[in-house]
Amino acid sequence: MTRPIRVLVAKPGLDGHDRGAKVVAAALRDAGMEVIYTGLHQTPEMIASAAVQEDVDVVGLSILSGAHMTLFPRVYELLKAEGRGDILVTGGGIIPKEDMEMLQTLGVGKLFGPGTSTADLVQYIKDWFVANESRRAQEV
Repeated sequence: MTRPIRVLVAKPGLDGHDRGAKVVAAALRDAGMEVIYTGLHQTPEMIASAAVQEDVDVVGLSILSGAHMTLFPRVYELLKAEGRGDILVTGGGIIPKEDMEMLQTLGVGKLFGPGTSTADLVQYIKDWFVANESRRAQEV
């Protein structure tokens, strides 16, 4: 990798439980990524705006409230509207497998449930980044 991967970790909506998001942010940081944590109670608009302003590669959403079918697509659509559809939108929380599959068909990246190893998430982001950088290099 030629540069650090930049990741924005966010807690959208009214969910006030952020221990998991902080654990993920620390794991990504420890893996050499630059991490921006936006804190609790972020709107999709706030998250997309911060992602564009911070020029991140990845947005990771932590959602435990059950609003995943609204929040993931909204953040993804806002990023596309800003011309940043190249940002990976991933994350996790309490999300049924069927909903994970539906969100992926809409363009959201792989999603992770409770008990997922942070090493699996780190590897997924690294693999995505390498593949994405390869695609960009071929387009230039």
